[in-house]
Amino acid sequence: MSFGVKCPTCGLMQLPGPTCKSCGTALGGPARPATSPRPQAPQPAPLPSKASPSPSFSRPTPSVAETEQGEVRQLFFHGSGGSLFGIHIVNMFLTVVTLGIYYFWAKVRVRKYLSSESEFEGDRFAYHGTAMELLIGFLKAVLVFGLPLFLLGIVQGLLVRIPAVRVLLALLTYAIVLVVIPFAIVGARRYRLSRTSWRDIRFSFRGRALDFIKLFVTGSFLSSITLGLYYPFFETRRHGFLVGHSYFGNRKFDFDGKGRDLFGSFLVVMLLFFPTLGLIWFWYQAKKQRYFWEHTSLATAHFHSTVTGTRLFLLTVGNLVLLVATLGLGFPWIMVRNVRFAFRYLTLEGPLDLSGIQQEAQAATATGEALAGFLDAGLDLG
Repeated sequence: MSFGVKCPTCGLMQLPGPTCKSCGTALGGPARPATSPRPQAPQPAPLPSKASPSPSFSRPTPSVAETEQGEVRQLFFHGSGGSLFGIHIVNMFLTVVTLGIYYFWAKVRVRKYLSSESEFEGDRFAYHGTAMELLIGFLKAVLVFGLPLFLLGIVQGLLVRIPAVRVLLALLTYAIVLVVIPFAIVGARRYRLSRTSWRDIRFSFRGRALDFIKLFVTGSFLSSITLGLYYPFFETRRHGFLVGHSYFGNRKFDFDGKGRDLFGSFLVVMLLFFPTLGLIWFWYQAKKQRYFWEHTSLATAHFHSTVTGTRLFLLTVGNLVLLVATLGLGFPWIMVRNVRFAFRYLTLEGPLDLSGIQQEAQAATATGEALAGFLDAGLDLG
């Protein structure tokens, strides 16, 4: 009895079967259901070298566009409260000694410090405004706007016994202020951006004051007659105008936010303001900041904010405690805290060709800047 079969081709001894297990030659034996034909063993593939990794485990090299798409840029602030405190003390002393005249030089010193300590992509910002510009702008603002308002106040006081005239003068004063405020906001933004640069390229604002005055007056009127319900629409349109007409060199900022997206949150604030003792306002402010930033872009890059209402509340409480505990002397540290807070939760994400940005400086005067300071109509970090 034979227990094996020898392949006539390769000579391999094996159990009876239809074909040779090694070379596949027909043996003429009974078929084995569990055994499948086995082709000739191929030559082993060469091991991959370090220079050419195996395709099964290699990761494709990202293209330049893919790399830029995920790029995240962030602002950094290197200043300190102690350094700013030294500037602040000297500013206070010289402002008192000069009966307030040094105030404009003090303002410029603080702005120069804050700008020079702010960094983006390894380079610092610079502020180019001068104290003389602010002083001349202030004098113009007082002459053109301050003096008429002052005279109206005197006339209103003299004619206090005539109700009709008093009401008419009050409405006239309100109308003038309603026009001056948007004019001041536009002027302050135009001047401030025109005096700020990064990598020797100036920012600019190119919106027309008349257009913003129309937007501001209309928005204020609609907010009044709707008992404040129009306010989120008005605030979004106002913000969009200021951002959408701002430039860095020849690159324009864009804003695509809509007031209706904030309307629901604003209604919640109105309903829960008193039950929450006003604390819900911090939640709304944080939501609004996130929304405004996330709908703001520069070319193909978009801003992104992660600020929350809790963090905004803690910042405000901390600033208040610091201000009271130091009897006001901690104000420089509060300014530094505010700038660092603003930078910490803000990023610019996406591709941005910084090398393609070119200078397109715009002329601007400090009259609107002075009005904004006089009426407290603008945002000011220094």
